[in-house]
Amino acid sequence: MAASTAAGKQRIPKVAKVKNKAPAEVQITAEQLLREAKERELELLPPPPQQKITDEEELNDYKLRKRKTFEDNIRKNRTVISNWIKYFSNFTYFPFTSLPMLPYRARSIYERALDVDYRNITLWLKYAEMEMKNRQVNHARNIWDRAITTLPRVNQFWYKYTYMEEMLGNIAGGRQVFERWMEWQPEEQAWHSYINFELRYKEVDRARYFYGYPGWHFLNSSVLVLVHPDVKNWIKYARFEEKHGYFAHARKVYERAVEFFGDEHMDDISMWPLQFERVRVIYKYALDRISKQEAQELFKNYTIFEKKFGDRRGIEDIIVSKRRFQYEEEVKANPHNYDPNTVREVYERAIANVPPIQEKRHWKRYIYLWINYALYEELEAKDPERTRQVYQACLKLIPHKKFTFAKIWLLYAQFEIRQKNLPFARRALGTSIGKCPKNKLFKVYIELELQLREFDRCRKLYEKFLEFAPENCTSWIKFAELETILGDIERARAIYELAISQPRLDMPEVLWKSYIDFEIEQEESEKTRSLYRRLLQRTQHVKVWISFAQFELSAGNEESLTKCRQIYEEANKTMRNCEEKEERLMLLESWRNFEDEFGTEPQKERVDKLMPEKVKKRRKVQAEDGSDAGWEEYYDYIFPEDAANQPNLKLLAMAKLWKKQQQEKDAAEQDPDKDVDESES
Repeated sequence: MAASTAAGKQRIPKVAKVKNKAPAEVQITAEQLLREAKERELELLPPPPQQKITDEEELNDYKLRKRKTFEDNIRKNRTVISNWIKYFSNFTYFPFTSLPMLPYRARSIYERALDVDYRNITLWLKYAEMEMKNRQVNHARNIWDRAITTLPRVNQFWYKYTYMEEMLGNIAGGRQVFERWMEWQPEEQAWHSYINFELRYKEVDRARYFYGYPGWHFLNSSVLVLVHPDVKNWIKYARFEEKHGYFAHARKVYERAVEFFGDEHMDDISMWPLQFERVRVIYKYALDRISKQEAQELFKNYTIFEKKFGDRRGIEDIIVSKRRFQYEEEVKANPHNYDPNTVREVYERAIANVPPIQEKRHWKRYIYLWINYALYEELEAKDPERTRQVYQACLKLIPHKKFTFAKIWLLYAQFEIRQKNLPFARRALGTSIGKCPKNKLFKVYIELELQLREFDRCRKLYEKFLEFAPENCTSWIKFAELETILGDIERARAIYELAISQPRLDMPEVLWKSYIDFEIEQEESEKTRSLYRRLLQRTQHVKVWISFAQFELSAGNEESLTKCRQIYEEANKTMRNCEEKEERLMLLESWRNFEDEFGTEPQKERVDKLMPEKVKKRRKVQAEDGSDAGWEEYYDYIFPEDAANQPNLKLLAMAKLWKKQQQEKDAAEQDPDKDVDESES
């Protein structure tokens, strides 16, 4: 209903009725209409009369009219850039003359156009080309600088700018433009343009640095292989080194590429043109790190390589590797596809091949056969008794008088602990430290007894350990800490005393610090003070003095400041004869910080007077063969307290006084001339 109503409202146009439908007597075609229009040429206007300019006045009048026409067009719609382009393209050279347009007027038009749309690339290009045609080089440089500063991502500006500098012979200027461009990290072609630019002028080292050679002082991150880390760029870099005869550099590039990409892109290894042995190593490296499914093509290439360049042993190795790969795939498909008796037989045959030379480096790989055998019996075969027999047979076979393997002893002891057979584990560890004591064996045995809370056994083990290695400071400290935890302070103190009395220690400073911290924790100030004095009898190191002073300061009583200051004064007197002046300066700086926080003004001034003066000196340098290698500058410190340095200080003071007098004399000589000039004026 609604549809019919809507249709009824629509107006249907009336069709005019044709009364006479007979054809006209004269028929007119479209071709006749076009031909008639051409003959009449009603729409064509006659060309303007040819104008000849005969004098300067007519020329100026013509210029004015044309300029007014362009200005009117710009005034009507100044955002249409085509109007501006017609303006300065028609006025680059005036019609009917060979005279160029005035440069300042052309620049005015370009600048006005850039104010309207400074992002228009065509405006900048035509502006710079106009300046170059008029041989205004500095103006062109100014325009290119503005262009690359305003629109640094427009590569055309950079290409034109560098090309202009190169054509002018300004190689250094072109290099500076390229370096500015590289800071924006442009596309790959820009990097290759810069590298080719350097190669055109035989600058191979600079080209190498922009490819990615490490160590360039300002290109730590802006290099091609880091900005565009693609495999093809690394290969181009390596081929560049190879092309110029730097094969060692090319090899390093490939090694860096492998470190950079990790396990990715290993299939590109066949593109690397290196030595045969190194190619073999790279193939093996790649096969060890990528998955087996992805290694099919690479393995095929490796096989072809060995058949071409390898010997009989290499071909056999690759065949064995191929068989191993097949076996691994079969085991992965069915992990239970094995026969225990066959596995034991293979292990027995393997361990029967004992190394003929009793040197540890020849036994390192052999011993893992025993370890894998024992782990198989324990984890796969679930046979503890046979596992124990394997471990015991291995330990009997090793010549412990010449060398041993702590790993075997520890694995055997851990196995017995897992079997809840603690006496056997203790017996194994005890036998190991009895036959072939090693630090690792002692540490693990002590840790086991500590977990079992067998402290008496720990004491005996520490005693044995220190008899074996009395210079090991860490063991002395751990032993003393154990006694401290157990509450036997006197025993811990006796251990520390015994430790510091040893003639040889690997880390004596750590041992003394631990002993001092122990006495501080026990709040034994007098004993701590006595320890510092005993330590200072052995060494006069500045850190000991500073630590002693800070200990006295941390006492927190009324005498602490006085004692701390006395320590600093004593240290300063003691270190006057010290050859290391930097340590003496460190002491004085620590003393000054103390006085700045707790001292009075006279005390601060006293320490400031003790501070040395930094002086630059020169000394001869001798080469390793004893010949003179020139002079070098170094800094020395002159302390006011040193009697030997007093003449030097007097000489420096006299030199400064003389320099000041010379400056005053020069100023006095210049002032009268100035007064005379003023009076004459």
